[in-house]
Amino acid sequence: MKVIKRDGRAVDYDREKIRIAIEKANRDVKPLKRATKEEIKEIIKYIEDLNKKRILVEDIQDIIELKLMELDRYELAKEYIVYRYNRALVRKQNTTDENILGIIRNDNKELAEENSNKNTMLASTQRDYIAGEVSRDLTKRLLLPEKITKADEEGVLHFHDADYFVQPIFNCCLVNIADMLDNGTVMNGKTIETPKSFQVACTVTTQIIAAVASNQYGGQSVDMIHLGKYLRKSYDKFKSQIEKKYKGKLSDEVIEDLVQDQVKYELKSGVQTIQYQINTLMTTNGQSPFVTLFLHLEKDDPYIKENAMIIEEILRQRYEGIKNEVGVYVTPAFPKLVYVLDDFNNLTGGKYDYLTRLAVKCSAKRMYPDYISAKKMRENYEGNVFSPMGCRSFLSPWKDENGNYKFEGRFNQGVVSINLPQIAIIANKDEDKFWKLLDERLELCFEALMCRHYSLLGTYSDISPIHWQHGAIARLAKGEKIDKLLYGGYSTISLGYIGIYEMTKLMKGVSHTESEGHEFATKVMKHLRETVNRWKKETNIGFALYGTPAESLCYKFARIDKERFGIIKDVTDKGYYTNSYHVDVREKIDAFKKLSFESEFQKISSGGAISYIEVPNMEKNLNALESVVKFIYDNIQYAEFNTKSDYCHVCGFSGEITINDNNEWECLNCGNKDHSKMTVVRRTCGYLGENFWNAGKTKEIKQRVMHL
Repeated sequence: MKVIKRDGRAVDYDREKIRIAIEKANRDVKPLKRATKEEIKEIIKYIEDLNKKRILVEDIQDIIELKLMELDRYELAKEYIVYRYNRALVRKQNTTDENILGIIRNDNKELAEENSNKNTMLASTQRDYIAGEVSRDLTKRLLLPEKITKADEEGVLHFHDADYFVQPIFNCCLVNIADMLDNGTVMNGKTIETPKSFQVACTVTTQIIAAVASNQYGGQSVDMIHLGKYLRKSYDKFKSQIEKKYKGKLSDEVIEDLVQDQVKYELKSGVQTIQYQINTLMTTNGQSPFVTLFLHLEKDDPYIKENAMIIEEILRQRYEGIKNEVGVYVTPAFPKLVYVLDDFNNLTGGKYDYLTRLAVKCSAKRMYPDYISAKKMRENYEGNVFSPMGCRSFLSPWKDENGNYKFEGRFNQGVVSINLPQIAIIANKDEDKFWKLLDERLELCFEALMCRHYSLLGTYSDISPIHWQHGAIARLAKGEKIDKLLYGGYSTISLGYIGIYEMTKLMKGVSHTESEGHEFATKVMKHLRETVNRWKKETNIGFALYGTPAESLCYKFARIDKERFGIIKDVTDKGYYTNSYHVDVREKIDAFKKLSFESEFQKISSGGAISYIEVPNMEKNLNALESVVKFIYDNIQYAEFNTKSDYCHVCGFSGEITINDNNEWECLNCGNKDHSKMTVVRRTCGYLGENFWNAGKTKEIKQRVMHL
């Protein structure tokens, strides 16, 4: 028998713990009121005779209390209840010590794997994690209603970012970089005026990015289209200087060549500033800023020529990579890149197709950019094209007092996600039970989301001047509350969901890619969307349905449900749930059918959605990638490429790592033979993860058992 602890862990049943607990209560009553050894054995036997595979520790304690009263040991039962209550107080008094010590010792593996962009060896990162553990502890014990904390622990829902909840800060945003550059801003109490050149605009942009990242906990996006005018300013400055010196001495053509040389140098230096600053800056949470650069062109933009040049240079430098500590070019984690496909660059003979081909080449080598179809996005968002916040979450359309759409300078208040497979497990194919339980749990999610909202309500702009006073989000006065930005749909607040595939499999016996399963899955998705729309109407808060809340959550929910309900074929046996509406990775479906199928679900998940396809050895399949990019433009709003190629962490090579003549794994690109700095895909199962050496007969790489 397995005992399920309060933190979700499953441990072996131990009868001795029951005996010790009752004996401790025995000591606090008179001898005649104590339970005898035989009576204690009787209680233990009753528990064991239940023949349960799994039992909650609270259920064992409830049984002990009940059996003591049945034996007329009322005084002892009272003492046992007091003992149990005191133990609960002890747990509540301090739940963080071991976690914090694990951070300092660097043996808290869960944290180390939670965010690959954070180095848990660094003091600054450890400081952030320690603060996070304190926040998580206070959140669970004091700040959240007990039923929400319990629901989170039992995998009913997930309250995202509890490690930051103690502070009145929000999730993610679209930085209003145009306002901050055009009208100036303030950082650290110092005025930053409007830049007079492209190089300075790039420097100021990176300073803004770092300041914004240090005062929120999610991603941010910057639309690079606003830098075109500053490249024009540099052009005008260089032309004025050179004409002043050489007019009448050199031909106009030669002068223009000299100007263009200066502009190209300034362009390269400015983009390099953005790339290197973002990757070398450390925010207060111990990592590079989580930032996405939005790359798009607009036909009527007076600076479209300059913006095309900026996008080209960003893609060129990303393709090249950044040198690591040993001087080898590698793929940087940030900035993320999102490239927009429109009717003039969708690889059908448009003027800017050359940019898209460069983007595809860059994706093949460096995994980015991701792709947004302007055509599909306009269909889904009232004719608008705008960036996700960070790289996933989207805003709902919102108009200002003049009737103009506004996206930049808006934000997300927070996320709570619901575990759909668990509802289906409990419902056990009973649809009436499923819908009833779904609605009950959605209301619980609503309460949790309102906790997010209330934590921000009443916040003063002084909490983060860069956001609220100096333009990233707003230009509020000192001492002014941010409340008006929390209502009317100006900001969003998101309901995430996990496991449409597993939910459908449990309820209908088939995948949601099959007709019967698809009908049920679509019905559930529409119900989720209708529910958040109802919440929005009732509260005047911008509730949204979010399709991609967290990859790591797929493992958390699956782990909890496996411990609670055992191994269920095609559900808990995999060790993970599929993210949101995605097709399960084991299904035989080609890339085009997958994107077409998932496009329908993206439209329903207007608060955020992305789809993935896997292309092996992408650098050898550029034509295939271009075909997919064409397809994305006509068929799906937002997609990205993954690969199952081997990967060298020294040089960033994505291809095949082979065994050389000396029986060593070797990267064909840079010659790296250090097995700890490479990921090798096992082609028997497609596993892509941590490798380690087997100390046996041969230097064989094995994969973790969890993914087999």
